[in-house]
Amino acid sequence: MKHTILYDKHIGFNAKMVPFAEFSMPLQYTGITDEHNAVRTSVGVFDVSHMGEFTISGNDAENFLQLLTTNDINKLAIGRAQYSTMCLENGGIIDDLVIYRFDDHYMMVVNAANIESDFQWISNNIKGDVTLRDISDETNLIAVQGPESGGLLHGITDHNPSELKFYHFIETNVAGYPVVLSRTGYTGELGFEIYGNDESILAIWDKLFDTQELQVLPIGLGARDTLRMEMKYTLYGMDIDRGTTPIEAGLRWITKFDKGAFIGRQSLMDENIEYKKRLVCFEMMERAVPRHNYEIFVNEKQIGMVTSGTQSPSLNKGIGLGYVEMEYANPGTKIDIDIRGRKKSATIMKPPLYKHGTVKL
Repeated sequence: MKHTILYDKHIGFNAKMVPFAEFSMPLQYTGITDEHNAVRTSVGVFDVSHMGEFTISGNDAENFLQLLTTNDINKLAIGRAQYSTMCLENGGIIDDLVIYRFDDHYMMVVNAANIESDFQWISNNIKGDVTLRDISDETNLIAVQGPESGGLLHGITDHNPSELKFYHFIETNVAGYPVVLSRTGYTGELGFEIYGNDESILAIWDKLFDTQELQVLPIGLGARDTLRMEMKYTLYGMDIDRGTTPIEAGLRWITKFDKGAFIGRQSLMDENIEYKKRLVCFEMMERAVPRHNYEIFVNEKQIGMVTSGTQSPSLNKGIGLGYVEMEYANPGTKIDIDIRGRKKSATIMKPPLYKHGTVKL
């Protein structure tokens, strides 16, 4: 197992460590529900240093990324970030990712489990004057999430966090160290990301927990999962993969057909394709917890499979994501989830399931 630079900090917090994408990562510290509620009501701090980071530079970097990804890179201004996907020629999702545009290069943040395969795919498809570097080992990442996240950062940054707009970033100092500070998030709450080297991230982690005004909790993978499911945010390897397309996954909004050529465009636009499934979110109507690969039924007909499921701490009920046949994908549709041989009733809902997030404040 690989360790992030913050591994000893997790051990110091008595975290329960588990394998994740070849890293030993904290599943929970005080408990998933406590950590989840801290992010929904106050603030929590995540170690996401296992994520991968690449830089793409050169005279043809913009044109290359336009070909490589589904979103419109031409609309990405300096100082802004963009959510996107990379696809196979047949439209299957290689990865979902975030791209940051600096004045002389781009930074792409990819899922930890896909670092090697993504780097190989990008390398194999390079066209023109493009330089690709994997900076994952030298880049660490902390996420500060929750309605009080701006307040927590306010006193230790050279830039007022409240002035940073959603999906923007700035190069600034945090706790006296030069970092990249961005505002995106994976929880549905106001939140920030801090990219730095080993020295800066270790110091900033300690500084964040040294505050007297707020009770700051470290947050593990367990609460990260429950938070993102309440928002219907997908997880690669569970809800999306090479066997699903952005259209099926509800990511048409980051699939810009009018921008011109990109890898997978022809397959995704093929008029002969009949999309047979759609990713939906649902709430249980009975006391039950859905899990990955549970079957979804309407009456006695199986119409799909659960991809992610949990007990929602915010809603106090079972919730899940899953693919269903297109004709059953509308919000309000009554479904059943087969839970260990017993069918439990559920309803497909309009996302997000948790509707009080502060993400865009």
